[in-house]
Amino acid sequence: MQNRITADIAAFRLPRYAQIPEVGLYLEQVVRYINARLAPLGEPELTGSMVSNYVKQKLVPAPQKKLYTAEHLARLLFIAVVKPVVPLEGLRLMFSIQEECYPLQTAYDYFCDEFENMLGAAFGVAPAVEGLGETESDAKDLLRSTISATVNKVCLDRYLEEYRKRREQAETIVGKEISLL
Repeated sequence: MQNRITADIAAFRLPRYAQIPEVGLYLEQVVRYINARLAPLGEPELTGSMVSNYVKQKLVPAPQKKLYTAEHLARLLFIAVVKPVVPLEGLRLMFSIQEECYPLQTAYDYFCDEFENMLGAAFGVAPAVEGLGETESDAKDLLRSTISATVNKVCLDRYLEEYRKRREQAETIVGKEISLL
């Protein structure tokens, strides 16, 4: 169990802003792209209706001619990662703070670095990188708290899922042994 989880986490990387496709993607492509990137986390997948709701809620700009750009994808990747711990109103506030303090590319790449740093440290697959997260500001403290809560939720969910699978396997084995008697 431990080896599979740590292998998934050790290999996990969020695409940096410059690596996100700049060509427009349709809604179905966006959902597939994001879910493929976040699958190792084991969290619930993003759906097309969720993306549409985030657009309606003005958390993500409306697509242009039904096409989503790198800006949309960066916002949606962030939302998909932190949605288990941050309500919609919290996301709205976080985006407004980000817009006041940092360009999207800078904020998104910083989020990726911090998230991977904390995730690797939490699962014991990499030591925490020194120097990350040392800048003091309310915006960065808010982001770090969000990332910490998200990482803890991912850890808890992954371990609970593995224990559930183990228990099911044990019950299956016991059931087969009983039927052989």
